[in-house]
Parts: sequence; C-alpha cells; structure tokens
Amino acid sequence: MPEAKKLIVSHAPFIHDGSSIAHRSGQVLLALMPAALAGIFRWGVPALGVIALSVSSAMLWELAFNKVARRPEGIADGNAAVIGLLLALLLPATAPWWLVIAGTFLAVVIGKQIFGGIGANPFNPVAVSLAILAVSWKQFLDFDAMLLTYDPGFVMIEPLTAAKAFGTEAAARFSSLDLLMGRQAGAIGAPFGLWLIVGGLYLVVSGVVRWEIPAAFLATLIVVAAAFHLVDPLRYAGPAFHLLTGYTLIGAFFLATEDSSSPVNFWPMLIYGAAGGLMTILIRNIGAYPDGVIYAVLVINMINPLVDKIRPRALGKVT
Repeated sequence: MPEAKKLIVSHAPFIHDGSSIAHRSGQVLLALMPAALAGIFRWGVPALGVIALSVSSAMLWELAFNKVARRPEGIADGNAAVIGLLLALLLPATAPWWLVIAGTFLAVVIGKQIFGGIGANPFNPVAVSLAILAVSWKQFLDFDAMLLTYDPGFVMIEPLTAAKAFGTEAAARFSSLDLLMGRQAGAIGAPFGLWLIVGGLYLVVSGVVRWEIPAAFLATLIVVAAAFHLVDPLRYAGPAFHLLTGYTLIGAFFLATEDSSSPVNFWPMLIYGAAGGLMTILIRNIGAYPDGVIYAVLVINMINPLVDKIRPRALGKVT
C-alpha cells in the first residue's frame, strides 16, 4: 500500500524574495541619515538630543505596549526607530522633552499599536502624532518662536509663515538654492531638500519605495502651485518655493509612501499621490495652516482603501 503524503497549502505569497521588515527599516533609516546629520550640524546638541530622545522613547513605547498587550516584542524590526527618527526630523531643535515623549506615544501607541501593530494602521503614525501635537500645543511647532530660544539673535522667518502672512514679497527673499540647501527656519531635518531628495531617490532605486506616489505628489503640487501663481502672482508663491519649503519633500518620499497606509497598485498610487499634492497646495493657499502636508497625508490615507480598489480588468472576465 503506497505511503500517504501530507499536503500543506499556505496562503500567498508563495515565493519570498528574502526581504524583511528589519531590512526595509534599515534602508529608510539610512535614507534619512543625511538630513538628520545636516540638522545636527546646523542646530548642534539640541537637535541631537531631540533625535536621540525621540528614537529611544519610540522604541520604549513599542516595547512597553507589547509587554502589556502580551504581543511579541517588535522593536528588533526597526519600525519604531523609523517612526522616532521621522518624528524628530519634523520637530524644532528646541522641542521640550515632554513634547517629544508625548509625540512618540501618540505615534507608536495611538497611531500604530492601537490598530493592531505594524501593517494594520490605516494612517501614517507620524502624521497622526504631528497633527495632534499641532492642534494641542501649536506654540511649540512655531519654528520662529522656538528657534529664538535657541539663539536670541535669530532673525530668519520660516518661509511658509512669511508667504502666508505677506505673500510673494516675503517669499521672494528666499532663493531656491538657499531653500534647497536648508538655509531656512524650520524643523530639524525637513528643510534640507537636497539630502531628502538624495534619500528619497535612494529608496526608489533600491526598491523600498515605488516611484509613483512621490512623483505624482510632487508633479501635482508643482502644477497646482503654478496655476495659483499665474492667477495671482502677488498673493501666491511659485512652484519652486512650495516644492522646497515645509514638509513637502519629506512628506512625498517618507510619509505618503508608508506601506500600511498607501496603495499597492499603479493607478491608485498615481491618484493617491496626486491627491496629496493637490491637498497640500489647497491647504497652504486657501486653508488656515501655513504647511498642509501633514493634513494632506492624513486625507489621502483616509481615501486609500477606496482608491486601491481601482484594479485592472481581470483576464478572461466577461463584461
């Protein structure tokens, strides 16, 4: 009698390319490192302190929640470290310690773990955290006021705040090269456009991030900003200004592309990215906030499940 064989059927995917969450997290950390180092070089020890506290507290919140919830310890996958570093790069160098710890709690526990952990969060955890911080303690995200505590002689005004209050006359004081190189008031890492572009392109080339979302985000932002500028050049700044200020580049490459809260199909990614760029300019030009990237990311996170249902027609399907 032939010997019975046991057949095991598992769910897809059936072929694994060898990548891991830890590897992807390491790639993102590496891509963020140039902007982080530029921020430390620019703002010194205060920036280093915010980064160190943010990364370490994010990992501790992850460890503590998993202990309480009796889940497997997940800090080895590096995702909490990515959340901590991203949040730090969006905060001013003079952010108080309690704000940093509150921010990492909101990102890791409220933005991620409360939904079931990595892969289950519908919104980008860093965007959730920063939106809550901006509503609750907006004075600590006023970069001009906060940087005065770092240097009483600080006179540079944050570009988006200047443009919102005084129009293109104020925006014209900033050259595109200065903005690209980070010679502007702002967060620890977000102003350093050159290094964010280098890091973002590294993620695209290495396959960690698909090109569709950042390309659609930035292209739509440029087109819509140009349209506003053509309609009223005295009131609305040009596309280069919007591209290189605020959270635009870090939002396009690092926030909007977060795996759990972004689409996976080609056309949905283009629509999703384009919606983010459109919302950013609408909020900046006619909304209440100088920088609309965080809220734009949350809005497109919300429409992601609907957008991602747009699929190519199945082969052999009768219509």
